[in-house]
Amino acid sequence: MTILFACTHNAGRSQIAAAFCRAYGHGRVQAESAGTAPAGAVHPVVVEAMREKGIDLGSAIPRRLTEELAGQADVLVTMGCGDACPVVPGVRVVDWPLADPRDQPIERVRVIRDDIEGRVLELLRELGVSAASG
Repeated sequence: MTILFACTHNAGRSQIAAAFCRAYGHGRVQAESAGTAPAGAVHPVVVEAMREKGIDLGSAIPRRLTEELAGQADVLVTMGCGDACPVVPGVRVVDWPLADPRDQPIERVRVIRDDIEGRVLELLRELGVSAASG
């Protein structure tokens, strides 16, 4: 099963979600992330917040969300990309209304990170993938 997490810049929310999904999915799901207007790099404050959880996003590279990439997913989780996110027949779409961590202080990014972590764990449970929370 492939889960694609999509946001605008692929530099915060979608990177966090895919990283948690990979960590908690234990190889039973493939997690990808992309953005409708990719940034040049993952936000440094996001990298810092994820290091606190033992996950290194320092080498992650934002990439563009394409219809082809979305079509390869079983589940597309959108986070703030609105109408720019593709609609692909046969792909289940879940929308998570989340604040963008861009230009936010670390305290706010931690709240967003923890919210995403909980949503990823719930999604994995819903999909029948047991996940050990960390």
